[in-house]
Amino acid sequence: MKSDKKNIRHFSLPQLQEYFSAIGEKAFRAKQVYEWLWLRHASSFDAMTNISKDLRQKLEENFVLPAVQVDATQHSNDGTIKSRFKLHDNHLVEGVLIPTESRQTACVSSQVGCSLSCKFCATGYMARKRNLDYDEIYDEVALINQQAMESYGKKLSNIVFMGMGEPLLNYKNVLQAIEKITSPDGLGMSPKRITVSTAGVAKMIRQLGDDKVRFNLALSLHAANDKKRSEIMPINDTNSLKELIDALNYFYKATGNEISFEYILFDNFNDSKEDADELIKIYRQVPADLVNIIEYNPIDNATFRKPDALKAEQFMEYLAKNRVNARLRRSRGKDIDAACGQLANKG
Repeated sequence: MKSDKKNIRHFSLPQLQEYFSAIGEKAFRAKQVYEWLWLRHASSFDAMTNISKDLRQKLEENFVLPAVQVDATQHSNDGTIKSRFKLHDNHLVEGVLIPTESRQTACVSSQVGCSLSCKFCATGYMARKRNLDYDEIYDEVALINQQAMESYGKKLSNIVFMGMGEPLLNYKNVLQAIEKITSPDGLGMSPKRITVSTAGVAKMIRQLGDDKVRFNLALSLHAANDKKRSEIMPINDTNSLKELIDALNYFYKATGNEISFEYILFDNFNDSKEDADELIKIYRQVPADLVNIIEYNPIDNATFRKPDALKAEQFMEYLAKNRVNARLRRSRGKDIDAACGQLANKG
């Protein structure tokens, strides 16, 4: 992107109105352009057909519109669609459309790579190159929404920030993207249908509470004691379970929003009765709505295995017996490396 031209989507409507009046154009033109940028998701100035050719030319000379492009798509046997998106600087990120009977869910990325090095996650073995800008995150969602319409005739119903990267380490852009996604002049989605998943940045969880956000929060727990969690998630060294529990309670008190836990079952690591007891203990300390128990999806760099079906079933039964609202989440898109923890730009 040329440094002398500014990204037009980083201008608010009043700023665009100011620009148009400075070049002697009517203020309503700004509204038209703004609608093309967000509501109609134009990927070039040429696409803005109700704007005069001269004005489009002027915009082209003064601004850039670095739209995200779909670089490759893969279709799973179960209907899941994985997309590799190309950013303006040729970096790549992945996003996934997960269709079910009742919902169309977009799983989106917030960073190119990730800095957290979780041992079970393919993205964790990549270096973090940069954060996504809010308009790039918005593009991901808009493009996946188009796929949902084209493939299933339905709009997106849900969004999960569970793709590449740690959303809370790209805090400002993630919040701005959600603001646009939920705005009537954007995609107009309800914030209650958006879940941001974090590996656990206690300070930023508290910040979400202070900012009175309206979306849901999921904590990637995956082990219910500090020793085991630090083994697989280095972030736990600086964000202990006690700190995270305190932060989640602070968040809930400030917002009343839904909190859930994500817990991947690893064979002979976190799937014993003792592990279940520790998970129950944490569940009781936080007003969590749900524990998502997730099937482990193998990746090239790790030696973890998933427990057999009987063991997973016993774990679930034990949780149910102890009145934990838990759901076993069957992974989708495994055959195209689109399942939880598998995103690594392999395409």
